[in-house]
Amino acid sequence: MSPDNQRLTPLDMLAKLVSFDTVSSKSNLPLIDFVESYLESWNVPYVRVPNEAGDKAAIYATIGPQDRGGIVLSGHTDVVPVTGQAWTSDPFTLRVENGRAYGRGAVDMKAFDALALAMVPEFQAAHLTTPIHIMLSYDEETTCLGVVDTIRRLGHDLPVPKAAIVGEPTMLEVVDAHKSVVTFSTTVHGFEAHSSKPYLGASAVMTAAELIAELNRIGDDMMERGDSSGRFDPPYTTVHVGTISGGTARNILSKTCTFHWEFRGLPSLDPQEIPDRLNRFVEEVALKRLNRFGAFGRIETVLHADVPGLAPDPGSAAEVLALRLAGKNHTQTVPFGTEAGHYQAAGIPTVVCGPGSINQAHQPDEYITLEQLEAGMAFMRRLAATCANS
Repeated sequence: MSPDNQRLTPLDMLAKLVSFDTVSSKSNLPLIDFVESYLESWNVPYVRVPNEAGDKAAIYATIGPQDRGGIVLSGHTDVVPVTGQAWTSDPFTLRVENGRAYGRGAVDMKAFDALALAMVPEFQAAHLTTPIHIMLSYDEETTCLGVVDTIRRLGHDLPVPKAAIVGEPTMLEVVDAHKSVVTFSTTVHGFEAHSSKPYLGASAVMTAAELIAELNRIGDDMMERGDSSGRFDPPYTTVHVGTISGGTARNILSKTCTFHWEFRGLPSLDPQEIPDRLNRFVEEVALKRLNRFGAFGRIETVLHADVPGLAPDPGSAAEVLALRLAGKNHTQTVPFGTEAGHYQAAGIPTVVCGPGSINQAHQPDEYITLEQLEAGMAFMRRLAATCANS
């Protein structure tokens, strides 16, 4: 197929990307195969970076000079589930109606992916002197780790970029900071016995309750510490327990109890502080109480996701560029986590800036307005002009 036949509008490209069911629990390889075929039709070099299981992959493409780092346009390909949601049309068939494009991932964040891919012919025609890289990842909605293996290659077999723009929906506001998101499960292993004789065993549920109470105290401390920058809502690090399960009956000391918890930390927070505080409580208080009548139990905490925060970097190459492209004069924060912190941790100046509103993400009848799609296209065209003259 000739390149002319492969020229797709952003809306055409969005329809194609939405048609792939890339819920995080499923493979994204059919979408990646399509993107590779599209890039090949335009003779755009790329690398595929598979996960360990081989059922998912990221892709990193470069338009322009191959011997230097440029500007990364970074998006994820996975989406959240639609199970149990009341959609008025097929979530995986783009529906355009009343100035909106509806579909799972339409705003979070296949619209940004579609804009970057649809712009490939224009990027090429601009004769870039600073390359534009398109990075599409996986598992952002679950662990945010699908971008990491590719980032590790930057500075090795891939050039280090000058800046990264992560295209999560911000209404094209330039975001320079967000909290971290770190999630855990803690399991208390006790020993079953009749509740009338608690000295014959150890209750996992009772010990879990103590641990949750300690997390509450830690959360209160974080609230009192607050946010010295005054930029976040809420203005403090949050600690939250989402689920708890354990025990078999009211009159049996519970054998096991598991709870899932998280903290969302300000960029200034030492990421080890909260888990270290809970671990000290485990060692100094909870384990001693659990095993006061014998060596009955143990406590284990497993880290599930560690999404680093994005710290402000005033005047960075990414901030200056994105503010100019978006026509803004100040930066903002967002309450949700993104892959941006991984880029920043690798020493790459990074901001978050993409079309559409996060308010429409993860909902039934998720949508992006056509107006925001057009605004995103104008953003991309300004980027092309900038990279052609830099």
